[in-house]
Amino acid sequence: MKLVKRGFAPLAGALLFFGMGIAQAAGMHVSSASFADGATIPVFHGNDTSDCGGKGVSPQVSWSNLPAGAKSVAVLLSDPDGALGLGVSHWVAYNIAADRGQLKEGEGQTDGHGATIGKNVSGEVVYRGPCPPAGDAPHHYTLTVVATDLAPSALPPGLTRDELMSALKGHALGGQSVIGKYSR
Repeated sequence: MKLVKRGFAPLAGALLFFGMGIAQAAGMHVSSASFADGATIPVFHGNDTSDCGGKGVSPQVSWSNLPAGAKSVAVLLSDPDGALGLGVSHWVAYNIAADRGQLKEGEGQTDGHGATIGKNVSGEVVYRGPCPPAGDAPHHYTLTVVATDLAPSALPPGLTRDELMSALKGHALGGQSVIGKYSR
């Protein structure tokens, strides 16, 4: 009897593990052609100020397998390591049609191209590329897509990240992220 129990436990664990993998594979998927999850974000996407050396071009982001009822998505880029661990919001884009499937590189830098841009950490309505303090360890930048049940034109322009999060309460259907690293 003990042999059966011992033999069954690993089998049950394996079935549970693989079953979870199948369920996750069927869920929402987010990726970026600009950088792989866990990889370094190219300087091209960094802040375009003279001390950061980037070009300030927003990264490409794709989404698929959205939850049922998704009408629009929001795209956010934040640095949880910034501001001494309090976090920094670099990109707030929303009112993007869910069936679009992506923002191309450079789209969503400013209003237009089917996206409404919110305010970044500086209060500007524009994509602001990564630029951690010189000498810091690489910061982690979280690129998140949130699927919503809101129509693509439902939200007003110029929302901050916090205002957007508040507006999405009761309307968010799911979200996924990829994380890139950046240092200078």
